[in-house]
Amino acid sequence: MSRLSFAGALARVFMWAFLLALVVVVVYPLLWMVLNGFKTNAELFGDPFALPVDWSFANYAKAWNRGVSGYLTTSVLVTVTSTVATVFVSAWAAYGLTRVDIPLNKVFTGLILGGLMLAPTVALVPLVKMFQSMGLYNSFWALLILYTAFRIPFTTFLIRAYMIDLPREVDEAAEMDGARRWTAFWRIILPMCKPIITSVVLLQILFTWNEYLFAMVFTSGSGVQTLPVGLTSLMSKHGTEFPVVFAGMVIAAVPVVLLFLFGQRYIVKGLADGIGK
Repeated sequence: MSRLSFAGALARVFMWAFLLALVVVVVYPLLWMVLNGFKTNAELFGDPFALPVDWSFANYAKAWNRGVSGYLTTSVLVTVTSTVATVFVSAWAAYGLTRVDIPLNKVFTGLILGGLMLAPTVALVPLVKMFQSMGLYNSFWALLILYTAFRIPFTTFLIRAYMIDLPREVDEAAEMDGARRWTAFWRIILPMCKPIITSVVLLQILFTWNEYLFAMVFTSGSGVQTLPVGLTSLMSKHGTEFPVVFAGMVIAAVPVVLLFLFGQRYIVKGLADGIGK
């Protein structure tokens, strides 16, 4: 065997060893959390790394009845509405910035993309005061507005990067056929942007589902807490029942894990097509 082929084989061995170690590091904590959700407190403290003696769903039922069902409903509503609003507004803005000749186009582009530099923590105090004065503090609408507004710059950036290289002949053909701007956007341009739209939808869902800072500050003590904040509340109230807490964490993690498993190739493809253009 030549030195070159030996070096290549050794590199592949190290690569597979690294990937296997990474899988163990990522998967093992999830598996450990799932297994401990089936245990009793005595089993958990007796041997936290052993398999459950009795595979009972009692802890999952307790977690569901102690508030996780409500937190899950709120998370689903906030995630769906903010995703639809963010993607629609961002796609429409990207269409205007790339397909319509408007004055100060570059200025508007710079202002929108400048939102990427605004850190949420810097804006917390003025945002709290503003929402309190508007009567939106501790409400579903506060989260919807925040999750939409803070994600529009990033989402617009991605969709604009994809739209900017779409052929102009498509717009000209639509105009010759008598289609208005709205029709051309909705029935022609938007379907052509399906890869990047799919990516930004999945990214928005992942962001909203796991976001903690805004949810903690703007829904403190209200009945519209999302899963991240709700699980913290569950832990503080039932901290001695760790299996119930683990069961609640599993319920919260399952939708995101499934979404990532089935949507990861769309995320990668859409981002590659968008940013690479």
